[in-house]
Amino acid sequence: MATLAMRGVQAGDRWLAVGFVTLSGAGFVGARLGLPHAEPFAFLALRFGIAAIILAVIALAIGRDIARAPRQWGHIVAAGLLTVGVFSAGVFYSIAGGVSPALSALIVALHPIVVAIAAPALLGERVGARQWLGLLLGLGGVFLVVGHGLALDPALGWPVACSFIGLFGMSAGNLYQKARCADMPLFAGSAAQCASCALACGLGVAAFESGHIAWTGEFVVAVGWMSVVVSVGAVSILYVLIQRGEVSRVAGPFYLIPVAAALAAWGLFGQGLSMIQCLGMAVAGSGMLLVTRQPG
Repeated sequence: MATLAMRGVQAGDRWLAVGFVTLSGAGFVGARLGLPHAEPFAFLALRFGIAAIILAVIALAIGRDIARAPRQWGHIVAAGLLTVGVFSAGVFYSIAGGVSPALSALIVALHPIVVAIAAPALLGERVGARQWLGLLLGLGGVFLVVGHGLALDPALGWPVACSFIGLFGMSAGNLYQKARCADMPLFAGSAAQCASCALACGLGVAAFESGHIAWTGEFVVAVGWMSVVVSVGAVSILYVLIQRGEVSRVAGPFYLIPVAAALAAWGLFGQGLSMIQCLGMAVAGSGMLLVTRQPG
């Protein structure tokens, strides 16, 4: 399945895509692990602050040309606030509200659909008839899972909506990144994006939260994982893939993230999926194959 899913990605980048899917899926579980010990904005402000320092150190150590016009840095920050900030805040508030990591990841897996709808107009990327069929299958599969979850617990309406907010933040940010920041210096640009997200989340703490953090072992592990492995590792891989390929095809592997999230959640928390949710995931996966498959 993973090999077929990566067919829309250049052969040399398939292992990068596999790594991104694995790390990102586990990231949803990292949020679930740490959120009982800190409010979402407080968790995120700390995570992004740590990641910004690590990325800045790497950028300085590499010493490559990072000179950019102020306007270009503005584009880099804007793309980061969408791709990293809005996405993460939406997902964290969703999981804090009771949505399982697998369900939140499955909603975010609609990312290829949103990108494929917007990419032709914004980036001139063509989406064929077979891809549109795949998009509809993916949409149906995700709503099958989401609808079943809401039927079991209608109180999840707002937390589920937060995952959709995260989805649109990620999609808008990826499109913006490709259109305006294609030559972004990877580590310096990511450091600026994480620093701006840390500042934004800090403002969120001041406005909406108490700022209390319980420094348990679980929280230390969670914030370390999210800072280093996800914010530095997974996001860097994503930006490399965006720079090398069409956004509409790079988005395809997102359909596999719920699988990684579900497996990680099952291993750590014993959370499973119902038969209906598994069916919806299979339908969404079938749609992904059609979206990412190359012609011929």
